[in-house]
Amino acid sequence: MAARDPPPASSYVPPDVPSGVGLLRTIPFAFFAPELVFGFWVWVLVAATQVATPLLQGWVMYVSLTSFLISLMFFLSYLLGFYKRFESWRVLDSLYHGTTSILYMSAAVLQAHETIMSESKNLKNYYINTAASFFAFITTLLYILHAFSIYYH
Repeated sequence: MAARDPPPASSYVPPDVPSGVGLLRTIPFAFFAPELVFGFWVWVLVAATQVATPLLQGWVMYVSLTSFLISLMFFLSYLLGFYKRFESWRVLDSLYHGTTSILYMSAAVLQAHETIMSESKNLKNYYINTAASFFAFITTLLYILHAFSIYYH
């Protein structure tokens, strides 16, 4: 009796990752849309302020814009099914979101510091910085939740 050989591993498809719009209804991947929306607001609001300390808000702008673009690429790769070619896609996704949550936390704290510093200078910039700080902390929370949910899923 001949033993059956397993089929060659030409592509790996995780069984529990839906394709298309159904992706937005599952818990680890449902965080993509809010991450993108809130992350978009962070860098738009930071770009709308008068930059008093370029080093602080430059870091916030770098983290928020880079995270937005990489998260958009992850989202599109899940939406279009590019993840099916690689076995370690989930590990990469979890590591990315974990690292980004740490970087975003540092950016949110720096943005909150800039908000406190701009309180006495210009009221309009203060309100914009307050909104940017709020969205930065919300985005940080979303990245943390995404990292843990994809790790434990």
